Amino acid sequence: MTGTLGQDRQLDDVSFDQLRQLVGLVDYDETKDPFPVRAMDAVVFVAGNATQTAWFYQAAFGMRLVAYSGPETGNRDHKSFVLKSGSARFVVNGGVAPDSPLHDHHRKHGDGVVDLALEVADVDRCVEHARAQGATVVEEPHDVASPDHPEHGTIRRAAIAAYGETRHTLVDRSRYTGPYLPGYVAKESTMPARKRLFQAIDHCVGNVELGRMDYWVEFYNRVMGFVNMAEFIGDDIATDYSALMSKVVSSGNHRVKFPLNEPAIAKKKSQIDEYLEFYGGAGCQHIALATNDIIATVTAMREAGVEFLDTPDSYYDDPELRARIGEVRVPIEMLKEHRILVDRDEDGYLLQIFTAPVGDRPTVFYELIERHGSLGFGKGNFKALFEAIEREQDRRGNL
Repeated sequence: MTGTLGQDRQLDDVSFDQLRQLVGLVDYDETKDPFPVRAMDAVVFVAGNATQTAWFYQAAFGMRLVAYSGPETGNRDHKSFVLKSGSARFVVNGGVAPDSPLHDHHRKHGDGVVDLALEVADVDRCVEHARAQGATVVEEPHDVASPDHPEHGTIRRAAIAAYGETRHTLVDRSRYTGPYLPGYVAKESTMPARKRLFQAIDHCVGNVELGRMDYWVEFYNRVMGFVNMAEFIGDDIATDYSALMSKVVSSGNHRVKFPLNEPAIAKKKSQIDEYLEFYGGAGCQHIALATNDIIATVTAMREAGVEFLDTPDSYYDDPELRARIGEVRVPIEMLKEHRILVDRDEDGYLLQIFTAPVGDRPTVFYELIERHGSLGFGKGNFKALFEAIEREQDRRGNL
């Protein structure tokens, strides 16, 4: 290994080897990368009620509250809760001041992802390259420090625009030791500690309008140096009623993966069409969370009230499935009991399951994924997954 992987070994309490197994880390030299992305820094949400949303992620997803900003800390505009599970970090923001711009965002989009923040090795180098490649810089590089705690050091940050109203904040934390960002205070969950349910963010999926997928794939290639990892079109990613197209781009070290979807013309409305309608444009559709025990995670989340998409018995009873996947850690009968999908490729296999949308609008949902060598995305499960989504769309009257 080259570059700064020694520093990566210290990512919270998830070991380097665990992260490699969980999210497919590959050999990589960041000194040769014009846009050196190290990892996901945070998934940042706007919520109509940040207090209750933060409580939900603690109660249902087992995340721990680690930092806070709000009126009590001098932030008169909004409340912000920082939650963690392993190296995965969620930041939930909600407007407090009547004129907070977060209210306008929420009126248009509902609860959703506003920022896929990235930890980078050199903020200025990334912005210089992005600008030269035509990206829109929405926040110039600058240092942020806490006047109350100068001993915490400084963060270097900037931001560029992505699809829809999503942005990528670029963060260099190498000179900072405080809680999340300057202006935040450390804050602990009042809920009893429980077993961690997931260890990392595996990938974040974006939905874009018809005809825009290739534009954004090329954007990530050109502006951020991401490489094309996979492509799914045609019968691979269609049912009898709806269809979509998907391409996956990843950072050079494969720690950050962004599948990008667009709708395809079909008989009925696809899940992508539904998302674009109810979110009010392009945005982050779902976040995949890497776990090393999907059975325990699904069980705990179900007990906390999280709803998952159902899979029919016929999926598990299909003899072709059993022949294709071979031996896996969890018996088929147990996968059937928990409605977990399984897929195998040339590198190994994976187990996965998807939640129903977690908010009022049929937009943001989650995937749980347990990888055993596979670097794929469950291609063999696409038809079963999309049929399950269609059943939910039909129940909502949106198919």
